[in-house]
Amino acid sequence: MRQNYQTIDAAASALAVPEAVSVALGELVADVREGLLAMAVGTGLQVMAAMMDADVTAVCGPKGKHDPVRTAVRHGSEQGSVTLGGRRVPIERPRMRATDSTGELPVPSYELFTSTEALGRMAMAKMLAGLSTRGWQAGLEPVGALVEQAATSTSKSTISRRFVKATETALAQLLAVDLSALDLVALMLDGVHFGEHVCVVALGVGIDGTKHPLALVEGDTENTTVVSVYWSACASAAWTPPARSSSSSMERRRCGPR
Repeated sequence: MRQNYQTIDAAASALAVPEAVSVALGELVADVREGLLAMAVGTGLQVMAAMMDADVTAVCGPKGKHDPVRTAVRHGSEQGSVTLGGRRVPIERPRMRATDSTGELPVPSYELFTSTEALGRMAMAKMLAGLSTRGWQAGLEPVGALVEQAATSTSKSTISRRFVKATETALAQLLAVDLSALDLVALMLDGVHFGEHVCVVALGVGIDGTKHPLALVEGDTENTTVVSVYWSACASAAWTPPARSSSSSMERRRCGPR
């Protein structure tokens, strides 16, 4: 996941954004009938195509004109897909190859728009808000009939995989935070039950009242073994729990999956 973010940042910084873009309004007539958002999507797809063309022109030079100092040449086009409103939408993307025969070069704007990171974040946000995988398509914003018919990656299994991947990443980032600078005045441990499993969650309270997540350990009950694993998790994050901290006061709360 970290490598994907670096790729996206590099693509965004290399964009060759055109100063002006001409929109073919005649192609948007059907979208206008479906509402402003659908028309905006149609316009956005045209703008994206212009941005990809500008990226290619910036590297290969103007089409039809020989440039002796260019570093790449146009190499036709192929089918690709981009992320749009919780879907994957097929498009035709341009290609270019290096003049020194080292291989194909990426088109920065396409690399940016084809990323699936936004899909994972959207899946996690919507499902945490209560939207189920079964109702995913009904919860998506309208993008126009033509785009909707061609869209992919909206099945229940696909959304479920994205949710799992996004939550795994978010949890890993949370547990990797350096805790060595925290000045805590209180420590709270609690077990939250999910079916036959329980997650022991630790929160530290700073002197200003701010709560800081310290660790999360999965087990089958709130016992000494699980809490001992918690102490190890805190130590690995460079934070030493107070000597007088005790796990005996943990309240046993039972609740269904949230």
